[in-house]
Amino acid sequence: MLSREELLKIISDKNVEFLRLQFTDIQGMVKSVSIPTNRLGKALDSGTSFDGSSIEGFARIQESDMVLHPDISTFSLLPWRAKENKNVGRLICDVYKPNGDPFEGDPRYVLKRALDQAEEMGYTMNVGPELEFFLFNRRDGKATTEPHDFAGYFDFAPIDLAEDIRRDIILALTDMGFKIEAAHHELARGQHEIDFTYDKALKNADNVVTFKYVTKTIAMQNGLAATFMPKPIYGEAGSGMHVNISLFKEGENAFYDPEAPMQLSDLARYFVGGLLEHAKAITAVTNPLINSYKRLVSGFEAPVYIGWSGPNRSSLIRVPSGRGLSTRLEFRSPDPSCSPYLAFAVVLAAGLDGVKRKVDPGDPIDLNIYELSEGERARLGIDLLPSNLREALDYLENDKVIRGALGEHLYTNFARLGSLEWELYNTQVHPWEVDRYINMI
Repeated sequence: MLSREELLKIISDKNVEFLRLQFTDIQGMVKSVSIPTNRLGKALDSGTSFDGSSIEGFARIQESDMVLHPDISTFSLLPWRAKENKNVGRLICDVYKPNGDPFEGDPRYVLKRALDQAEEMGYTMNVGPELEFFLFNRRDGKATTEPHDFAGYFDFAPIDLAEDIRRDIILALTDMGFKIEAAHHELARGQHEIDFTYDKALKNADNVVTFKYVTKTIAMQNGLAATFMPKPIYGEAGSGMHVNISLFKEGENAFYDPEAPMQLSDLARYFVGGLLEHAKAITAVTNPLINSYKRLVSGFEAPVYIGWSGPNRSSLIRVPSGRGLSTRLEFRSPDPSCSPYLAFAVVLAAGLDGVKRKVDPGDPIDLNIYELSEGERARLGIDLLPSNLREALDYLENDKVIRGALGEHLYTNFARLGSLEWELYNTQVHPWEVDRYINMI
């Protein structure tokens, strides 16, 4: 853990002139305020004040004062901002009220609260997120939906035109302390994936936020647009954020039991049971956009059916082949538009609820669920994820566990913004409607 004195020395040695104090709103958007380094001492001692009423979903105008407290462990330099031996640094902050209490609408606090509850049960949560994204060409300074290349899964240069851009992204992330596992072209034209190593849930939630804006920044510097929109192109694969999950207890993987079926402990099975039981409500958080549900359709390896299995990729939850310390569950429905703090918090809350109540997930389904008929799925008890945002929000409203994990302040504003989005979408006349009906009726 970096100490205050070590941080100040790095800032002096690296000639850091400015620091960006960052946090996220309830929709996962990064917000930032810059301070000169000579104000860091005050920021560490008493925080940096800002107007919370100007951040969507944070506070009303009559109670708008909020305070940012930097987390020293999140310090890094922004490699692309280095200029003439002068640097800009970054610190991720927690949001507090003026009276010193954590702000209940801060997504980072929501995850910390969930992790504290797991710790009270003796567990720590590790996650390994896998983010997909698209690189599109820009025209007249604006993003298009024209893919930067026409390569496919695991293709490489000269078909994959983005090898150098992925390299630049990886180098920037590595400079910021990331440990990269792999990078490759994904299935769709212009689609890519860069994976970083699993770690504690809070650290990797911070890393997801960092990964997204680093990727968008490097893409822009190369004249391209990076997007984490779940389904930007009709007929092409969408972008997911599969989340690999494990619980550890006293340094051991609590999901592993060498004597049990599939070498999965009862704890792991109960965790799966909780995820399955709360999957519909979770979806409102892990898939928060109208567009998210254009990805959650059959035929593109996106999970639609609520079930679990071993290596079967047609299930919502699968158990990858690694065992021992590598034993984990892969939750496949989230997409990269979500707030990682909220997503990890509700996934953990659902799993722990399953553990507390010993929810039996049933037998794993090692069939291609996409090829089953509706009747066959019904006989196997395989249900569907919500088909749109409104449906998902309705499930969230009625799920006390997931709603409780968010907290009433954050839930109320999250649901309000989601409902507004749905209403705006439903009142628009879309080009598809015009093309289909204008000459028909």
